[in-house]
Amino acid sequence: MAVKRVGIVGSGIMGSGIAEVAAKAGFDVVLRSRAQASADAMVAGLEKSLARQVDKGKLSDDDRTAVLGRVRAVSDLGELASCDLVVESIVEDLAAKKHLFSELDRICGASALLTTNTSTLPVVEMAMETGRPEKVCGIHFFNPAPMMPLVEVVRAITTSDATVEEARGFAEACGKSPVLVKDQAGFIVNALLFPYLNNAVKLLDSGVASRDDIDAAMKGGCNFPMGPLELLDLVGLDTSLAILEALYAEFKDPNYAPAPLLRRMVSAERLGRKSRLGFYDYHR
Repeated sequence: MAVKRVGIVGSGIMGSGIAEVAAKAGFDVVLRSRAQASADAMVAGLEKSLARQVDKGKLSDDDRTAVLGRVRAVSDLGELASCDLVVESIVEDLAAKKHLFSELDRICGASALLTTNTSTLPVVEMAMETGRPEKVCGIHFFNPAPMMPLVEVVRAITTSDATVEEARGFAEACGKSPVLVKDQAGFIVNALLFPYLNNAVKLLDSGVASRDDIDAAMKGGCNFPMGPLELLDLVGLDTSLAILEALYAEFKDPNYAPAPLLRRMVSAERLGRKSRLGFYDYHR
């Protein structure tokens, strides 16, 4: 099956970023949000992103117009019926994702691939909500999707070889570098990254060093482009907590047990850049 039309479900940063990537790669994109207003806001955000690229000379005005012409924002899930591949990118909540996959299975054609952008939840549980578990896999883009080159293609125990190859081909067509990983919490990147981020929060909470010195140490000592606390703010503290909880639930490794300070900050709705307050203040 050749993928021509891509459906994307989710009105967050990742959904809009994946939509931009797919549309720039030449795919027709149906971008679905629960409310038409939020779907339209995603398209408005895409327009701003592309305009900045035109201003910087990275994209021609004709290409900008062509990309926007390939994106259609909708609120009705039924509009995804004609899609060849659907990428789910809603909240990291397994119950919500399972319900959505059941609905997508009912709506989409029998040949359509149903994929999830989950960063850590079990793909097989979503697959088994459908009548086509062999056509379900993970396609995990990284934030910001237009810039980050990696995609993790996640193979559930039910996923067919053909589905894996189709997903890999889609990622490559989007200009990404796919890696294949089995369906295990955290996959590759988050399984290695989040113990590091979690331990940075524990260092801060125990008073070993200040926020600024922790971030400066990891940038200066390891040549990382961002410090761990800056990165947590970018990822979102609520998303980070959900990832750590999923990792701990699967492995029971103490390194995955969320730092108490992280839980308290999420309870206080200090979620990072998305709420304009996290370990850093983004109101200025």
